[in-house]
This record gives sequence, C-alpha cells and structure tokens, in this order.
Amino acid sequence: MMTQILPAIDMIGGRCVRLTKGDYDTEKVYHSSPVEMAKAFEDAGAKYIHLVDLDAAKGQGNNLQSIYDIAHQTSLVIEMGGGIRNRATLEQVFENGVSRAIIGSLAVKNPEEVFKWVQDYGTERIVIGTDVHNEYIATEGWYHTSDQHIDDFISAYMQEGATLFLCTDIAKDGMLQGLSTDLYQRLMEKHTGIGLIASGGVAQLSDVEEVVDMGMYGVVVGKAIYEGKITLPALFGPLNIKSC
Repeated sequence: MMTQILPAIDMIGGRCVRLTKGDYDTEKVYHSSPVEMAKAFEDAGAKYIHLVDLDAAKGQGNNLQSIYDIAHQTSLVIEMGGGIRNRATLEQVFENGVSRAIIGSLAVKNPEEVFKWVQDYGTERIVIGTDVHNEYIATEGWYHTSDQHIDDFISAYMQEGATLFLCTDIAKDGMLQGLSTDLYQRLMEKHTGIGLIASGGVAQLSDVEEVVDMGMYGVVVGKAIYEGKITLPALFGPLNIKSC
C-alpha cells in the first residue's frame, strides 16, 4: 500500500486558517480562497486533500460551498471532516463530491449509528476521527476529553468493520514539533489491518518520509506548508515515488 499525502485546508468563514492545539483563539489566516489553495496543491502534484470545516465542527455555520467548489473545480480526492452529525449531511457531502467523510464526535457519542454508516457506505468512505489527549478520545472540537482509551475505541470500531482512522495527538497539532510516531507505531502493531492516517505535528519533510517508511495509510500536512517549512515541490516531487 502506498501512503497518501494529504495537504490540509482548515476553513473558518470561507478562508484558509490554522489553529494551534485546536484552539479557535489561535486562528491565523493563510489564504482568502480555499479553492485557489486547493488548485495550487493540485498543480504541485497532490492527488488527495484533507478539508476541515471548523465552523461546522463548532456548530456555527459551515463552509460547505467552498468544499463543493473544490470538488467541482479540481480532480482531488477529498477527505472532509467537521460537523457531520447525521445521515442527511453525510449523504449531502457524498453527493457533492466528497470521497471520504471523517466522523469524530458522533463516533464517540453515538457509535451504533456510525457502525451502520460503516456498513452502509463502506470502510473506504468512512474515516473514524480518533483525536486524543494523553491517549483518551477528545470530542466537540477538542473541547472535551472522554473516558474512552484509544485502544478500546479503535477495537470497537474495527470489530464493526471500520478500517480507516484519522489519529491526531492534540498536544502536537499546529506545534511543528514532529508527529507522535511512537503512538502510531504502537497502534499499527496492536490493531492488525488498521489504515491509520497521521495528523498533527508535521514540521519538516523527514516527518513525512518517516510516515511513508512506516507504511501508514496517510499523513496530513498543514501548518508546515503554510509556514514554509515544507515546499510543495519537495512534498509532491520525490515523495510521490513512494506515495500516491
């Protein structure tokens, strides 16, 4: 399996932003047009993209039009999260070009419903958001930490057929201090057959190369691009030989 490299666009108010540790008060705007940013990623060689609707995640509006515009104006395979709390919204985003939906808070609060989605839409279309604080699952835009340990959470979903998990160590997110590779390695060894997508903390090209070498399903790269720590030619040049 080839590792998918997913440049990230987080959206608030129709703009490209980044947060630090999920804190909305740390919002920094990097681009006024998510669509133009996505086109730049595609032009550089990206095949996939990771989109997060931070307004919808907070329950305050949404950026669905920008997401749909990216779907219609690029050929990028879209992985999208933020605010998907019912089947109607899930079907709507799928109908408008989203390939994979990340289900986070609902996966913790109503697992029986999300189990049905995995079965109905297939394991390649439903990504279980596995955001952790000290290895316990966090929800509601990371404002709350549940009493569920990540291993128990993953095991329960894999028993129901889920295979794709987006894992973000909140302590690393937006910090440009490297990925939680020890955690990822342990999860891959413990949960046979897991498709693990690393997110949060990529600081330099070697972090991405490490994930590729580990054979992970994917890696999300966000702030390191926007802060100029990783250039697009470097990310989508030689690495595309070993990833897709």
